[in-house]
Amino acid sequence: MTRHCVSYLTLILLVLNVALFARPCIAANPIPTPVAKAGVLDLRNIDLENFTIPIDGQWKLYWKQLKKPGSQETYHEISKFPQLWSNTLWKGKFLPPQGFATYELMILLPREKQQLAFNIRDMYSAYTLYVNGKLIASNGIPGVSKETTVPYWSTQVKPFPSADTLHLALQIANFHHSKGGNAKSIEIGSFSSLQADSNLDYAFDFLLTGCMVMGGLYFLGLYLLGRQDKATLYFALFCFFYSYRIIGAGDYAIHSIFPSLDWHLAIHCEYISLFLAVAMFALYTRNLYWDDTPHRIIFVMTGICFALAVITLISPPILFSKLINPFIGLLVFYILFATWIYIKAYRNKRIGATYALISTGAIFIIFIALILAYYDVTYPEKLALFIGYLGFFFCQSLILSFRFAYTLKKAKADAEMGLKVKSEFLSTMSHEIKTPLNAVVGMTHLMIREAPRPDQKQHLDVLLFSANNLLTIVNDILDLNTIEEGKIQFIEAPFNIAEIASNIISAYKMSATDTGIDLMLKLDNELPAKISGDAKRISQITGNLVQNAIKFTSKGWVRLEVSILNKHEKEITLKISVQDTGIGIAKEKQKLIFDQFTQIESSTTRGFGGTGLGLAISKRLLELQGSELQLKSEEGKGSDFYFVQTFPILEEDKKQQQTSTENINEKPLKGVRVLIVEDNRMNVLVVQSFLRRWGAESDVSVNGQEALDHFDVTRHQIVLMDLHMPVLDGYQATKQLRERGETVPIIALTASLAPDVKQDMFSIGMTDIVSKPFNPDQLLSKILDQTVKS
Repeated sequence: MTRHCVSYLTLILLVLNVALFARPCIAANPIPTPVAKAGVLDLRNIDLENFTIPIDGQWKLYWKQLKKPGSQETYHEISKFPQLWSNTLWKGKFLPPQGFATYELMILLPREKQQLAFNIRDMYSAYTLYVNGKLIASNGIPGVSKETTVPYWSTQVKPFPSADTLHLALQIANFHHSKGGNAKSIEIGSFSSLQADSNLDYAFDFLLTGCMVMGGLYFLGLYLLGRQDKATLYFALFCFFYSYRIIGAGDYAIHSIFPSLDWHLAIHCEYISLFLAVAMFALYTRNLYWDDTPHRIIFVMTGICFALAVITLISPPILFSKLINPFIGLLVFYILFATWIYIKAYRNKRIGATYALISTGAIFIIFIALILAYYDVTYPEKLALFIGYLGFFFCQSLILSFRFAYTLKKAKADAEMGLKVKSEFLSTMSHEIKTPLNAVVGMTHLMIREAPRPDQKQHLDVLLFSANNLLTIVNDILDLNTIEEGKIQFIEAPFNIAEIASNIISAYKMSATDTGIDLMLKLDNELPAKISGDAKRISQITGNLVQNAIKFTSKGWVRLEVSILNKHEKEITLKISVQDTGIGIAKEKQKLIFDQFTQIESSTTRGFGGTGLGLAISKRLLELQGSELQLKSEEGKGSDFYFVQTFPILEEDKKQQQTSTENINEKPLKGVRVLIVEDNRMNVLVVQSFLRRWGAESDVSVNGQEALDHFDVTRHQIVLMDLHMPVLDGYQATKQLRERGETVPIIALTASLAPDVKQDMFSIGMTDIVSKPFNPDQLLSKILDQTVKS
């Protein structure tokens, strides 16, 4: 991989090196480029229709004069053009950067030619150009003092009247910049060719600026909406700052859009954007490869950049423009330092380090080319710069994309692990809470069946209600987790809707009476005896609605109503409604109450208890069955929660009903011997007590290994198997019994009822499941069902 990386890097650097530093004319020029001599440039033998020629050489220089075209000759010297004043000799001394001057040149042109033009770049810091006495171009207003000079920078293509001889008068003034004079060539050539090249240069600038701005917005959005990775933020800021460099420097394309843009504002933005762009890139590199970066050096680098930006902000151009020369030296060091960091990151196999190394090599060559252009050594081709910049930003985008994808993948893995841990925790807590709760509920049922005194019966009813209320909270939390994981299951089985409604009213009758309200039941007379559906979920949803109505009703009544909306031969549509005269719900809060863990009053001093899960779970359970929980409510007048659901109608099996009724006698399990496999002594006591009441005999094993040793097919007709036990758990014990060929019914008596746990239990051969804390009637029904079958 190292060899491939070096090969790619070498190839890119070679292509950019050739493209950046090869700046050809419009076509290959077969003859040497003519230069001006003693203020005269002879172009009579040059095909200007196919070649662009810089009008460089020896011009006449009039220092401290803004000489009008055609005015009388005064003292002048022959001077090299283009050249900064600080490098120009006048009377044997170098000129100061501030001042004003006029340059003159005579150009001899061929007789037959098309429309010609000059390509004029910016000068320090204002100029006017006259051709044959006619003003054809200007940037700002050159004057004889700082007050009369208005600086301005732009690149212009200006045609001029056709003539065989051109007399050029160029007036330049500078009182605002640390440099004075002109450092860039003026070119002459075909107007159409020069204009096309200029338009293409501007197009490249605008396209690249647009790409950088859009890239900056994209990465800024990625930062704000994602995990807020600082590397992404700093790269977005780098894109924004550097985008101004593209159109606010070089050819100054921004002035073609905003020709009245103030020069002082533009040059401040030009320098500040450079300093801040470099600072952002340093911070980006630091956060991109945190472990591979010397943080103190990066701190110093960014500190210098911010300091230069502040100096630029508060000082005039004539001062802060002097900062660019030392900064260029620092910039070369910064690029080399970043390259070293990326090489180190590549060796340490960091994400995207290969692309970082390639992009840094590309930007290094680009910056070197721009530095050489700044010092007027050579000028890079715009197309090559455009390709180089695109390559750089493309590689950096790949780095951040890989980084984001890696972060997303890691976050997904962490989330999945968190969900797994949460599921395991809830399963464990469910078992740990339900196991002792099973003893509480079981013992309460036993004592209620022992004909207690009326006052004892009242206390036992309160105890049973409180235990069932705690069980409801635990089940709500488990159901919420199951729904979120998408593992909720619905079981279609016959049930009597009237019986379920009656049981719910009976269960909450005492609670309503204690509150001082009436709890009523209204059933349609045409309800069928048996319909098919998930009786447990219907009971859970309806029970939640009744419990919620009682909780928020202080006087009046609560009514559960089951009515028929539509009935056919094989199916029936029911409306199940819970109405109350409670506090009601304000219209703006009616959607809020269906959110998880939400109540109308959510402060710590709220007057109503509960987890706030009941309505949310009921709503989700109905949605998963294709129904919807609806609400009509008026604040202070009560609420009506209702849902509509369609069920298949089943024919009632009278013979089976009669048999079941006959079997439920005082000792329904007489002659049955049960093996109880349970490690909790309290739960063993509860189960044995009920079995004894039902006429059954029992043996006990405290773990799965004892169950394997004690089980006797000639004695035990059924096994009640706990799942979580020491030595050998219920899963392994059941599996080994089945592997031995035992066909005895095994009922799992467990507090763990996650859907995947159920699937595991059935897959290893368990016959049925009873959840803890168990309802005695349900346990008896399951045992009877299995003993009758066997």
